[in-house]
Amino acid sequence: MSERVVREGYAGTGPGAITPDGCAVELYSRLAVNDEPDIVAAAVPAGSSILELGCGVGRVTHPLIERGFDVTAVDESPQMLERVRGARTVCGPIESLDLGDETFDVVMLASFLVHSGDDRVRDGLLRTCRRYVRDGGSVLFQREGEDYHDVPRERVHPAGYTTRILSSEPVGDGVESVRAEYEFADARWTQTFLSRPMSKEQFEGHLDAAGLRVERYLTEDGIWVLAVPK
Repeated sequence: MSERVVREGYAGTGPGAITPDGCAVELYSRLAVNDEPDIVAAAVPAGSSILELGCGVGRVTHPLIERGFDVTAVDESPQMLERVRGARTVCGPIESLDLGDETFDVVMLASFLVHSGDDRVRDGLLRTCRRYVRDGGSVLFQREGEDYHDVPRERVHPAGYTTRILSSEPVGDGVESVRAEYEFADARWTQTFLSRPMSKEQFEGHLDAAGLRVERYLTEDGIWVLAVPK
């Protein structure tokens, strides 16, 4: 199958619909849930209202709802949102999200979205996080691990599929073009996307500029972070 480029620097191949950032809807419907719901549930009060930014097909949304959280799920892909069940859904870009005066106990920005290769997009994502977290609330981020750009690397998931990071090549201004592959017994997908690696100091600096500060790192590898309004 030929590659379908959907946004400059982003592309995807494989069966089914491909979103503007190169994600395959059918692939994300197949990916297993890891420890994300447990990390969130352990970090925030039970029954919190959660604004999930970049929810995809609801891979994490659905377990959070099962745990009693009230989730508003945001994604720019209508095809992704068609797979979400039990949550209020909002379709549109995160950085221009307009929910009026609403605020939430928790805002969640997972899937390494904070590593957007475009500084303006990243800053817009962070402004959205700050705008919609209520006073006394928290923002949960998922960052890339220290080895994220060490390539090639491969993981065979217990669910029976293989994830590979095939390459990570500099394209200028501190941005890397990353190519990933997902192989199942009956199908294969690839995704190419742009990512900006950030040290903890750089990450915390961007949060500070958006009116947020890190309260604690939730996992030893520093991937999951809880921030609060300054």
